[in-house]
Amino acid sequence: MISPRFTRRQLGLAAGAAAATLAVPALRAQGRIEKPKLSLAVGGKAAFYYLPLTISEQLGYFKAEGLDVEISDFAGGAKSLQALVGGSADVVSGAYEHTINMQSKNQFIQSIVLMGRAPQIAIGVSTKTMAGYKSLKDLKGKRIGVSAPGSSTNMIANLVLSRAGLQPSDVSIVGVGTSSGALAALRSGQIDAMSNTDPVMTMLEQKGDVKIISDTRTLKGTQEVFGGPMPAACLYVGADFAKANPNTCQALANAIVHGLKWLQTAGPGDISKTVPEAYLLGDRALYLASFDKVREAIAVDGLVPADGPKTALTAIASFDPTVKADKIDLAKLYTNDFARRAKDKFKA
Repeated sequence: MISPRFTRRQLGLAAGAAAATLAVPALRAQGRIEKPKLSLAVGGKAAFYYLPLTISEQLGYFKAEGLDVEISDFAGGAKSLQALVGGSADVVSGAYEHTINMQSKNQFIQSIVLMGRAPQIAIGVSTKTMAGYKSLKDLKGKRIGVSAPGSSTNMIANLVLSRAGLQPSDVSIVGVGTSSGALAALRSGQIDAMSNTDPVMTMLEQKGDVKIISDTRTLKGTQEVFGGPMPAACLYVGADFAKANPNTCQALANAIVHGLKWLQTAGPGDISKTVPEAYLLGDRALYLASFDKVREAIAVDGLVPADGPKTALTAIASFDPTVKADKIDLAKLYTNDFARRAKDKFKA
């Protein structure tokens, strides 16, 4: 005869196993996570450009997928890319364009889930030092602030300059970050123009500090600048990492897509309550106004649009002579497999 104590113990174990099964159904379905502890690099995390990352982190979606993600925030995307190349980061939350630039150097990195369907980058000229601005040619010889040299804000600036026949060498590029330092650099006259993300650009615009001359914070503006859909913020990893750690990549994609789903119905107030107080840059009202401006630029389901990679390649090759369009394999720049499975998981 089985003792009551043993029976209770068995019941406790069974109940625990059942609870564990209910708590982590995704992990059982997708298999063991190869690398549960990860280092993630990002350049300018407070920007709306990376809002899906912050939401997934703050709401515990990475932990829900069985991941322990340590996030290191750098001044700009070029620095976070360096962390990946140097081996101090496993994954980067960064600009899609880096997958193209790296492949042109015969180094393969791959987007595994999309966070932004527009670059969310605006260029503005200082109303103080460039009050007489008339055309892009007036930027020759000027100082342009970007998040960091080599970052996506720098790339967009180069693209816009090229449309006016200007070369990157015709201006001085100054790294100013994506938060309070960027605001101070423009307002103090250290730079004459700025290529940056929100909330910084909306804050400068609404205070009358800049005049916006190019804008990819909306889908319409992105279409005008690039002539098609332009994939922007994403999670990217080394191609070898993706092959060796498919379950880890799936967990990362699940967490981000979960965050994207939450963002679809979240109001500005929900955002301000979720992000760290420092992200508001001391002005909650302007922060919320900035969110309304970029909301449509946030990805919906994590999928890279079919014609997005070609749009990105055409844009970069137009101003960067080191990128040869015919040498880039678009299929190796990204995979939608993880995002597609994540989308199915959170379908409701």
